[in-house]
Amino acid sequence: MKDLKFIFAGGGTGGHLFPGIAIAQEIKSLLPDSSIMFIGNKNKIEGKVVPQYGFKFNSINISGMPRKLNLSLFIFPFKLIISIIQSISYILRYKPNIVIGTGGYVSGPVLWSASFLGYKIVLQDHNSYPGVTTRLLASKALEIHIAFEESKKYFKEKSNLKLSGFPVRSSLKKISKEEALKHFGLTDDNKCIFITGGSQGARAINDSVLKIAEDLNATKVQIIWQTGRLQYAQIKEECQKFSNIKVFEFIDDMNLAFSACDLAITRAGATTIGELMNLVVPAILVPLPTAAEDHQTKNAQELYHKNAAILVLEKDLSTNLKNEIMKLLADTSKLELMKDNLIKMQIKNSARKIAESIINLAKNRERD
Repeated sequence: MKDLKFIFAGGGTGGHLFPGIAIAQEIKSLLPDSSIMFIGNKNKIEGKVVPQYGFKFNSINISGMPRKLNLSLFIFPFKLIISIIQSISYILRYKPNIVIGTGGYVSGPVLWSASFLGYKIVLQDHNSYPGVTTRLLASKALEIHIAFEESKKYFKEKSNLKLSGFPVRSSLKKISKEEALKHFGLTDDNKCIFITGGSQGARAINDSVLKIAEDLNATKVQIIWQTGRLQYAQIKEECQKFSNIKVFEFIDDMNLAFSACDLAITRAGATTIGELMNLVVPAILVPLPTAAEDHQTKNAQELYHKNAAILVLEKDLSTNLKNEIMKLLADTSKLELMKDNLIKMQIKNSARKIAESIINLAKNRERD
């Protein structure tokens, strides 16, 4: 059997990119001679990150469809047509055995082109409410890998659905809390909170935490705070007087921050949910209210209803955040209960299972 080839399409955000990288890493581990290519937008996160992981990358000229009536909306159909032509060209030259889509607007032209040309596609979507690309192409897919049981209700045909969990990168492994705290210049004497609004930061979370920073510092709680680029200088300066608060623009090794903390305050993107679940980190989830189809709120509700996380809406941050933090820091049994429930929701070795399933599909197609 000749070496197998795979195309991954997904990006625009880390939530649509990193699951693909995790699955691709496992395919490469299982089939070292396989060939893997990613297709995305070179100006988005995938353009920078994919080459860092050693995978081939090709760019298409696509962006999300504008939601307002402006020039970008009129240009969008032309960009879509160009991205489809680019996708068709890449696919015909590469001749993949399977094309895998991990969501986001980037994946749409690639998956549609692959299906149109007669190539087989597999979808992976770990949002509680599957994205529009996944729902539109569901009937064309050999398999659809989902992370939540509740996601099944959004699909008419259920025979190709697989409950596979959250694929996370092989580098994301929990280490000892003591070692992780030491990395940040902290000790195991007091509880630790990790605050992050994602790689770009979240102004609403940052501003709310800044207002209660003095109160948090007074409790001797330790804080690891990823602010994002825009507010880093301001928050760094305002927190210099607090010895227990460590401020960073960006943290490369998220496993260190998650391993160090007793509690996280985060957005509720699917990748973040997967990381919290796999590393068993109790969290206060603050969904991004402008996320497409309000999917972050739906993600957070899945954990909240299973008593595996606390949900605070962005509009309630100023009134509720401090109270929720203080209650959790004082209630170790509640933190332990949240950990237990996160473990119950886990599906172990998700990326490996999805990779094995894709490889089997590819091998079966080769025999046909």
